[in-house]
Amino acid sequence: MSETSDKIVEFKNVSLSLDEQVILEDINFTLKEKEFLTIIGPNGGGKTTILKIILGLIRPTKGIVNVFGMNPCNSPSAGKFIGYLPQHIQSDLKFPINVFDVVLIGRYNGLFKRYSKKDKQKVIEALKITGMENLKDRQIGKLSGGQMQRVFLARALVRDPKLLLLDEPTASADPEMQQSFYKLVEVLNEKMAIVIVTHDVSAVLQYGKSVACVNRKLYYHGEKEGAIGKLQDAYKCPIEVIAHGVPHRVLKDHNK
Repeated sequence: MSETSDKIVEFKNVSLSLDEQVILEDINFTLKEKEFLTIIGPNGGGKTTILKIILGLIRPTKGIVNVFGMNPCNSPSAGKFIGYLPQHIQSDLKFPINVFDVVLIGRYNGLFKRYSKKDKQKVIEALKITGMENLKDRQIGKLSGGQMQRVFLARALVRDPKLLLLDEPTASADPEMQQSFYKLVEVLNEKMAIVIVTHDVSAVLQYGKSVACVNRKLYYHGEKEGAIGKLQDAYKCPIEVIAHGVPHRVLKDHNK
């Protein structure tokens, strides 16, 4: 990555088709250092797919993707700058592993490489950031849902990422937990760029700096203050109704 460039993610005319079905079409956007982008849109619209393309897990059918100046599919080293919290975390809650060791896995560097003192210190730092240090010895299956989410956030942070990708991070959390989680993310944004995929429009209004809608195509609405009217147009109802939980699951057509 260039020392002078502040672009960390760039999509140029990116499209993806799977089994002759168009998933994403002509996606263009740029993410800069310490930007906070919130992506909303209907189920199956392609939001999570964009994150997976950034991570290099999916290769687009067409277009150019640069992540820290590299093609993420051809340069796995781009991933070392990224922390990722997926929507669904596969974990055996009966497995006898504690919080500390779950986070330590985020420092994994290969089968025959031992964890160093620095690795273990980074785990403590990440647990402090997420408020989970005092539970470091607790078995992972004995945590609440909110606590577990913070542990996996700590695992995403343990490599000191420059970009944090969060996929529906508070989907099953109560309102109090959601608020504390997003406040933590606001603090993290002082050090890194953040992309959140969410259905929670109230999170868009309170915390994100810029907004994009994805429904096969990406519609960038810019700073959230200017995006409110556009969101109302997209959902065809007042923003107050959207933010208070009425389940509008299908976005209307955007203007071309």
